[in-house]
Amino acid sequence: MNTTIKDIAQLAGVAKSTVSRYLNGGNVSEKTKAKIRKVIEETNYEPNSFAQSLKAKKTNFIGVIAPTLDSYVTSTVLMAIDEELRKRDYTTLIISTSKHVDREIESLISLSRQKVDGIILIATGVTEKHIETINSIQIPVLIVAQEVVHCSCIINDDYHAGFKMGQYVSEKGHSAVAYLGVTESDIAVGQRRKQGIMDGLKEAGVSDLKTYISQFDLHDAARITQEMLESFTPTAIICATDTIAFGAMKTISKLGKTVPGDFSLAGFGGYNISEVIHPSLTTIRFNNEETGVMAAETIIKLTNGEDVPELQVSGFVFVEGESVKSVKS
Repeated sequence: MNTTIKDIAQLAGVAKSTVSRYLNGGNVSEKTKAKIRKVIEETNYEPNSFAQSLKAKKTNFIGVIAPTLDSYVTSTVLMAIDEELRKRDYTTLIISTSKHVDREIESLISLSRQKVDGIILIATGVTEKHIETINSIQIPVLIVAQEVVHCSCIINDDYHAGFKMGQYVSEKGHSAVAYLGVTESDIAVGQRRKQGIMDGLKEAGVSDLKTYISQFDLHDAARITQEMLESFTPTAIICATDTIAFGAMKTISKLGKTVPGDFSLAGFGGYNISEVIHPSLTTIRFNNEETGVMAAETIIKLTNGEDVPELQVSGFVFVEGESVKSVKS
């Protein structure tokens, strides 16, 4: 039978409210603290930290809303957030929304009702409804991966990463390029990363450029690549993510073609598997661990009422694999 606060109070000879006040860091005399502490040690009592936290001014719980748990990038960021929060005696409550916007809104409300100190939203898009909800719950919210005016945000440097990739592909002599991107409702990937790629290519004079929309999904990317190659034959295919690049590679292989022999291929993400496959994928690796640590540090500052920059940008590393060949004459 589990020991309760009532049991602790009886054994220590104090009121139940005194034990509760002690557990929540309230005002209790040193003599009484010693009595309660002695009983807790003797009974190996472990308080229900969640129930206890609901009565405290600060709960030391941070809610994290993620679009998915099977993404390499998202999971890496999540692990870094959780590890950093643990170091600082915070507990992470993680909710996966399976990329459903309605669930993101519901999760913001649900976490606020659970009295978390703050919320980190790893977003693939932010709507007016998101903003309305964030403003209404009166709990600090940090948005990761998307930039939103008048909100605290941490983003990847998508534009310059895209520009670097566009510049690199053009320097290899490619003049016919296809870009497999995602919907522009995703401002970071669908707009800024794409614009960086376009600018990087165009600065080098690449004019034969066609863009296509895929989901963040290997199978859909494979289908889009199949359709694209029926009407356009690029020498290079740049993909918005490594997963999309893997889908393109699947179709290229299915057609009896090779990378980079027939098509050069590049992605974004820097997944570990990108280095293991042959040929290794030319990609952009974002500083995901740095983003996670930055997110944890920032949300704690926000919950303490400290000032933080409205926008923080996490960097990237260009990874030159074997999947892009030079076609210079």
